[in-house]
Amino acid sequence: MDHKPSLALRVLATVLAASLALEPVAFAQQATPTAAPAQAPAASGKTFTQQDLDELLAPIALYPDALLSQVLMASTYPLEIVEAARWQKQNASLKDKALEDALEKQAWDPSVKSLTTVPQVLTMMNEKIDWTRKLGDAFLSSQEQMLKTVQTLRAKADAAGNLKSSKEMTVEKATENNVQVIKIEQPNPQTVYVPTYNPATVYGSWWYPAPPPYYYYPPGYAYGTGLAFATGVVVGAAIWGGIGWGNNNVNINVNNYNNFNKTNISNGNWNHNAEHRKGVSYRDNATAQKFNRGGNAQSAQSREQFRGRADQGRGELSQMDRGQLDRSTQGAGNRDAGGQRGGTQVSDRSAGADRGGGNRGGAGASTYSGGANRGGGSGGFSGAGGGGSSARAASSRGGASRGGGGGGRGGGGRR
Repeated sequence: MDHKPSLALRVLATVLAASLALEPVAFAQQATPTAAPAQAPAASGKTFTQQDLDELLAPIALYPDALLSQVLMASTYPLEIVEAARWQKQNASLKDKALEDALEKQAWDPSVKSLTTVPQVLTMMNEKIDWTRKLGDAFLSSQEQMLKTVQTLRAKADAAGNLKSSKEMTVEKATENNVQVIKIEQPNPQTVYVPTYNPATVYGSWWYPAPPPYYYYPPGYAYGTGLAFATGVVVGAAIWGGIGWGNNNVNINVNNYNNFNKTNISNGNWNHNAEHRKGVSYRDNATAQKFNRGGNAQSAQSREQFRGRADQGRGELSQMDRGQLDRSTQGAGNRDAGGQRGGTQVSDRSAGADRGGGNRGGAGASTYSGGANRGGGSGGFSGAGGGGSSARAASSRGGASRGGGGGGRGGGGRR
C-alpha cells in the first residue's frame, strides 16, 4: 500500500503553512478589533508622536523602575509574551524553586521568563497584545524619548499629588546628568507591589482632546484618583532590570540576572535579541535594519511570496474533481494525522492568546489598598472618558467579557 501523503493533503498543508507564515501574531490578535493603519515614519525618522508615547506609557509610568524596565524589555517579544501567559496559566501552582526549575526548560527571552513571577503584569500584556507590540516597537525605535516621557508623566503625577512614598514603594527625587529625575523603588527588592491607577486622572487633567485609550483594571480594583496596590508578590531575584535615568538606558542587575537565570554574565548592558522576535515584523525600516531583519519592503515581499504559494495551492485544489479528492483522502487514516494535528495547533494557539490572561491579578491580586472611591468594577485596557460613570461602564463591560474567557477584549482599548 502506498503510504505517501495524498496530493490533496499535501496541497492543504502548503496552504496552511503559507497562512501561518503570513501573519506571525495573527493568532494573538484574532479577537481584537482591527488596528488603525500605522502612522508613516516622519522625515525625522520618528515613528511615534509624543502623544503616542504618552498614551502607551501612561498605564505603566508609575511602576517601580525595576518592573518598568522588565516590561519594556519583554514587550519587544510579543509572541513569547502570549506563549508565556498561556504557560503561566497552566502552571499557576508553581512557586519559588519549582517555578525557576520549570522556567529553565523554556526557550523564551529571560525578560519574558521573569514576568511569569508577576502574573498580573503578564496577564495585562497578553490580554492587550496589540498595546504590548506597540510599546515594544516604540521602545526599540525611540528608547531615549520613551524614558524621558516616563519622567514627564511622573512629574505630572507628583504635581497632582498622586505620587508619594508608601509602604509599597519609595519615591525619590534625584539629579543625574544635571537633570532632576524621579525614581520609584521597591522598599524590599525581592517583593513587588504592582500599582493600579486610572491614567486619565492620576496625572491631573489629561492634556489631549481624548483621555488615554489604554487601561488595565484587575479584579478587585476600586476606582480612585490615586494609586492602589495588590498584595505584594515575592519575586526573589526574578526582577533584574534597572534604568539609568542619567543616560536614558536600560540595564541589568548582573547578580539577580545570574541567580535567576542560572548564568554567569558580567555585562550589565541590555541588548534586544532579534531571535526571540520569532518572525514578528518591526514597525519601521530603520529598526528592522538595525537588527538585520530587513526593511518593510523585504517583509512585504516575503508576504507576497507566501500569498503566491497559498494561491497556487488553492488553484490546484480547485482543479481537482471530488472523485480525486475522495480517493486521495480514503485510507489515509492515522498516516495523515499531521494535518489534523496542524489544525489542532492553530486552534490551541488562538485559544491560548484569547484565554491566556488566566490567573488574573496573580498572588493575592484581589486585595487592594489605597485609591479611594470603592465600588468600581473590573475591566481590561478600556477606552473610557476618564473616571466616573463612563469608566465604570467600560469596566463593567470588560468584566463581563472576561467572564467568557476573553480577557480584557470586551473593554476595547484601542482607537
